Amino acid sequence: MKTMVKQLMLGLLILTLYACRVTMGKKTNVLSQSQQNTSVTGQQVAKEKENPAPTAHKRPRHAPFKSSLPNTGSSELVYRSPQYFLYKADSLQIASARDNYFKNLDTIIAQLSVTPDSKSNPAVNTDQWYAAIDFNIRRPNFVILHHTAQDNVAQTLFTFSVPRPGRESSAHYVIGKDGKVFQMLNDYVRSWHAGASKWGSITDMNSCSLGVEIDNNGKDEAFTDVQINALIILLSYLKEQYKIPQANFIAHSDITPGRKEDPGLLFPWKKLADAGFGYWYDSNNLKEPHPDFNATWALRLIGYDVSDPSKAIQAFKLHYLQKANTYSLTDYDKKVLYNVALKCM
Repeated sequence: MKTMVKQLMLGLLILTLYACRVTMGKKTNVLSQSQQNTSVTGQQVAKEKENPAPTAHKRPRHAPFKSSLPNTGSSELVYRSPQYFLYKADSLQIASARDNYFKNLDTIIAQLSVTPDSKSNPAVNTDQWYAAIDFNIRRPNFVILHHTAQDNVAQTLFTFSVPRPGRESSAHYVIGKDGKVFQMLNDYVRSWHAGASKWGSITDMNSCSLGVEIDNNGKDEAFTDVQINALIILLSYLKEQYKIPQANFIAHSDITPGRKEDPGLLFPWKKLADAGFGYWYDSNNLKEPHPDFNATWALRLIGYDVSDPSKAIQAFKLHYLQKANTYSLTDYDKKVLYNVALKCM
């Protein structure tokens, strides 16, 4: 009897163990599994280092714009006063201008990111794109000086912040009468400051120049010393940073003969030339022109558009003789022209 009971209990034990084996999951070695996962992860990391996944362009984060007139309402300000324009400019920067700046920047990045192919350029007749590896962004090679022709620097900051479809304009820098220098655009982007213009053989000055606006009404207002000193510091940086030749610091009026007159009759060009920005002449030691001296040739050599010689003369005299609306050259004017042209040879 006892033997039968033992056999029965043994059978039940065997059945129980069998059932457990069927229903329980297979045991795993936790340590070996961890090592296996580590091995796989290491392989994945190695592969990612060799072939990193493409990442979307991430724009650097910038601090939000802080108004110069916090806790101020427009009703508290005198209409068209400097504070009024500054309040308006600050409001536009907060509401839309900063966003529009980065939208335009994203458009430029997208344009630069287009892969060269026959779809975008019908002149390309090969399917394979071979990427050249030596390149960088184009740099500015001229600086064009303007006066703002507005009442105060705040009005100019407002003007460059407000959308004006069909009348768009901008500048890279604005310099106030107190010497404050505002940078409004990255130096590498194309500002709309030169308009229809020409210098030498260049017919698109916007694409190769930086625009600097100097706060001045353009009438009978003198430029302040602190303002010009701030300008010279800025030009020194730009000249060194982009290796801009001395001859390539010029006036808006130089590149738009007969159309523009800025920075105007009172601008201290000699002081800038003495500091290494643009050319001037020694009024006490002027060389006599050759008997066969050709004024039109000399103007062209300097860079002026001579398609209308009288307008080219006007632009030259505005800059170098600081006379307005004169379209002919005296003997002294020809001496000055000859001596300036010699510096450009």
